[in-house]
Order: sequence, then C-alpha cells, then structure tokens
Amino acid sequence: MNATLTFGNTTAGKIAVVGLGPGEPRFLTPQASAALEEAEALYGYMPYLERVPVREGQQRFASDNREELARAGAALAHAAAGAKVAMVSGGDPGVFAMAAAVIEAIETGPAEWRALDLTIVPGITAMLAVAARAGAPLGHDFCAVSLSDNLKPWEIIETRLRLAAQAGFAMAFYNPVSKARPHQLDRAFEVLREELAGTVPVIFGRAVGRPDERMRLVPLTNARGHMADMATCIIVGSPETRIVERPGLPALVYTPRRAGDA
Repeated sequence: MNATLTFGNTTAGKIAVVGLGPGEPRFLTPQASAALEEAEALYGYMPYLERVPVREGQQRFASDNREELARAGAALAHAAAGAKVAMVSGGDPGVFAMAAAVIEAIETGPAEWRALDLTIVPGITAMLAVAARAGAPLGHDFCAVSLSDNLKPWEIIETRLRLAAQAGFAMAFYNPVSKARPHQLDRAFEVLREELAGTVPVIFGRAVGRPDERMRLVPLTNARGHMADMATCIIVGSPETRIVERPGLPALVYTPRRAGDA
C-alpha cells in the first residue's frame, strides 16, 4: 500500500508536507527530494529549512518552532493563491510534526483550503532511526509519547507512561527536555521506576543521522534527565527487552517478537 495520502485535485495550487528524515541527505526519500525540487516556496522551522539545499528562485519562509498553526496557515494561503508549496518537517511529518498542524488549519480555515491538492510525504522518524542504531528495541508492541506539556497537561503524560509500562509496551520519547521543562524527564523516569525493573534498558539517541550523533545505553535505574536534550529521542525497553553483548562491538538491544505464552 502506498504510504502517501493525497487529497483533492485542483489547479489553485498545491501543498506537500515533506518529512526530511533524521538528518543527513542519505535519509531523504526520492519522493521527498522530488517534492522539494518541485516547490516554488518552502515553509518550516529554520533548522529544518537549513537542511534543504538552496535552489535559485525558490522562496523560503522560516518561523519559530512554536508557531506551527500560523506557519501552516501562511503556507496554505500561499498555495491557495496558486503556488506550489512545500512544508518541511523533521523526521516524519505525521509523528508529532507538521502534518497534523496543516490538517488542523484546513479544518478551521477558509473553504478553499479544503480544495487544495495536499500530499503528505513520509519520512524516517527519530524513533526508527534510533531503534535501527541500537538493534531492534521496537521489535514487539510499542508506543510513542511526547513529553512536552505545551499542548497537554503533565498529568496526562504521567498517566500514559504508567499505563504503557503496566501494559508491557516499549516506549519512544519525543521532546524529552527543554529549558522550560528541565525536570520533567527525571520525573518520567521516576514514574517508570515505580512500574518497571531497574534493569530495563534505556537508549538515548542524540542527533541520529547527523555528524554529531551520539548513542548511550543505560539501565533504567541509572537513567537521568541530564543525559538528554531536545535533539535526543529516547527508547525505553519493555520487561521483555534484551541486551546481546558482543566482544569489541556495541551491544545489540532487541525486544523479542513473541510475548507471554506465544
């Protein structure tokens, strides 16, 4: 099945929401490259726009990371005026990223935005890049949680962490820490230590796919908030997750495909 979703068909312009993957150009899909090449205008958060090679005649509109809906509205208005627009997004645009913001803007915006030719171009999201570097920690059931409480109360985050741990999910954490939220990752680990054994592996994958990539593997009992920043994606294993030591090589972390009595 084709992972690309396309809505509508109009001559009034078009917009593609493009996943850039985790970093280096080698992670960019051919479909994403084609969408960026075709676009007359690019919109996005500045660090993401800087990953896209400059093309003569192509306009660029950068905005702050907390201006997602305003950015989406500006891009949609530009497309509705007849332009070919690309909204760039790190990783996959549908995972805690710009695809949802664009569709939310369409839902609440002018009727002509619903008639636009919209394409969601998938990309490699951070948890998949980190998992691939570590082995296969997402080899069985897993969930992804954003630890940012900008758009939801922290109490909901704690409840979801606790229930996911009780259910036996491996977990991927996005937006783990920021200057405005310096203590929440430590609190998340405290919640998990109440539900899981301290030996459960925790993987810190920072800037995976970029030159400053850094991987770190620690048991849950030793996991601390200062080990991460906003460029870090964290994977917490399930009670079934295992570590395979290899002499002279990095350990492999994997979660077996079977669980229970299967």
